[in-house]
Amino acid sequence: MKSRVLVLLLLVQVMWVISKPTDSIDFVRSNNVIENDVSINVPENTDLQYRIEYAKLMKTFMNESVNPCDDFYEYACGNWKNVIEERYTEHKRSNGRDIKYTLNDALEKMLNDSVENLTDEYANEFKLAQQFYQSCLSADLYPTTMSQVYIDVIKSIGGFPAIDETWQSANFSWFNMSAHLTNFNADGLIKEDIRSLYPFPPYFKKQDLGFDYVVNSDNIASNTTQSYISNEKSIRHYLSVYGVEEGKISQIVDEIFDFWRAILKPRDEFEESAEVDVEPFWRDYFDIAWMGQKFNEFVTNYYHFSSLYNKLNTVCNEHKEAAANYLALKFLYGMDAKLKKKEFQKDYCLMDIQYTFRFLIDKLYLEKYFNEEIKTEVTTLVQEIQKSVRQQIQQAEWLDEKTRTEALLKESTIQSRIGNFDDPIMSERLIREINNLAFDPDNYEQNNINLKKFISFMNRYLGLHNEDINNETKPLEFMIGMQVNSFYFPFDNSINVMAGVLHPPIYHKSWPNSLKFSGLGYGVGHEFTHGFDTVGARFDSNGDIRNWWTEETEEVFNNRTDCYEQHFTDYLIPEINRTINGYLTKDENIADNGGLRAALNSYRKYMKELNKEGDLVTTFKDEDMPGLNLSPEQVFFVGFAQLYCASYKEEHYVKELDDEHTIDKYRVLGTLSNMEDFSKAYECPLGSNMNKKEEKCRIW
Repeated sequence: MKSRVLVLLLLVQVMWVISKPTDSIDFVRSNNVIENDVSINVPENTDLQYRIEYAKLMKTFMNESVNPCDDFYEYACGNWKNVIEERYTEHKRSNGRDIKYTLNDALEKMLNDSVENLTDEYANEFKLAQQFYQSCLSADLYPTTMSQVYIDVIKSIGGFPAIDETWQSANFSWFNMSAHLTNFNADGLIKEDIRSLYPFPPYFKKQDLGFDYVVNSDNIASNTTQSYISNEKSIRHYLSVYGVEEGKISQIVDEIFDFWRAILKPRDEFEESAEVDVEPFWRDYFDIAWMGQKFNEFVTNYYHFSSLYNKLNTVCNEHKEAAANYLALKFLYGMDAKLKKKEFQKDYCLMDIQYTFRFLIDKLYLEKYFNEEIKTEVTTLVQEIQKSVRQQIQQAEWLDEKTRTEALLKESTIQSRIGNFDDPIMSERLIREINNLAFDPDNYEQNNINLKKFISFMNRYLGLHNEDINNETKPLEFMIGMQVNSFYFPFDNSINVMAGVLHPPIYHKSWPNSLKFSGLGYGVGHEFTHGFDTVGARFDSNGDIRNWWTEETEEVFNNRTDCYEQHFTDYLIPEINRTINGYLTKDENIADNGGLRAALNSYRKYMKELNKEGDLVTTFKDEDMPGLNLSPEQVFFVGFAQLYCASYKEEHYVKELDDEHTIDKYRVLGTLSNMEDFSKAYECPLGSNMNKKEEKCRIW
């Protein structure tokens, strides 16, 4: 439990945003409002036309036959999955994830441009990005075909007994093969992440088993479950591509499922301990995966996993051939584009290049699409939201004055970063590493391997070079503005709003303020609130771990957080007959509720200021979304809900049960059903699904 909490402390982040890709890359630009000039307050023709079209789009997402007081998610999002454009994805589709297609469009424009138009400084690195992109585009990625290059790599790291009759179990180490897989950014039986603090060591988590569908003890109990069927299909697919005969495939399938069942028992029972009996295989791991780099055992958590890996070692040694086949298949799965259609190949290649060359691409993206005007405008909105957060703390009647003083001090010292964290020296180092990439114009598979190894190396870059970097260095994620993410970082008490989120439906210059505040404003409020959830509350204004709560106030705080835990645990997901994990998702739910409250309060104050010397009718005319026939505050709540319109398959529900963020539908329902202002806006009677109880869960 302690280790899990520590991991949560390192970087609390949330993905919030957006929608369908646009034809152009459109960024934040506020409408100018000039006091005493009523005509300026009315949307211009271009703005009005945009609102008409955007309102039509919002309307297509909705299922207006549903009573919003019965199921607001279905009302706001019920038709979304039926109208979205089909695109490449390995995961669920949602408005939040779909911003990646907008970023893909920007990247495609850059990759098709000339070097001279984009960069002189990094001309060679950019040409390499273009070459790898063209190699990917021209490759035969659909359907999947056998690759001798991949076979040779598998043979060198542990072998593939399904296709190699010379394979010897005596020479096989499941642990070493898993360590090698991490070098190719592939998952085996070691699940590694990187800590977000100097010296940036690896830390370890329980491994996920399976392919598209995560394997659990209950979902492979029989061969009729969707998990069993999906994973069997994946195993058969790759074995068939690599020439294994049908009779042997059935045997291998059975052996792998038996192997999984044997692993799941010790994995499910495992709780991290302070056991420090470091087994020799961990030393092998750092030699294989980290070039021999050594870390103090107390800055990583590998020693906590000794007991688990001792048990896995016993299981794997009893199932050596199944373990080797499974790990070989995981390598092939990691190399595979997993395309459902040939026309998705461009999307896949763009995403691959964007992530692999992320520091170069990000620099070019920010120079082309981000500027001080945008930064200033977003900063202004952030300041407005922060005022509301401060007011929430001031008005929280359950805080005693000592704790309130500490909370206000912390709020006043939160720093905001808009766009990205600028570190020119580190950026230069990271971009120049591209020159170590080898490119083969005639061999996509080798290029793919080179890219995957490069990704893994770059993910570990700070840890590998911790001896020659400053101990104040920020995590690499801070430098990437071209990402669909914003986050609160407790160790420097900062919120970070990345440039990649500044697209519709988070913000648009032609939107009414109701949508601007329910999109970008809500997201910013969410991140501020993370500074005061159960994790953020452990850190003081200096970013140090310190208990600044009085005992009495902390007890009230814990009772209020329990309300969120119980409320969300009551949500049953009928598609998998499981409930939301209210404990795991508690902090994100607190941040959603506090963030949306802050955004609504900021919106109301902003509109009040607009009306001080203006005309109330004109002011609210500027809030019209023609065709929606909704009040401004009703539009506010629809805008929030449509951030989380999503399309799930059964395997997505299972995967997200282990995520700190609540599954999108229940994220919307849980947040809004705990807001009195929502019930008032839609006149939901007490006792209705969206207003079941008069007493709401609330901290801020």
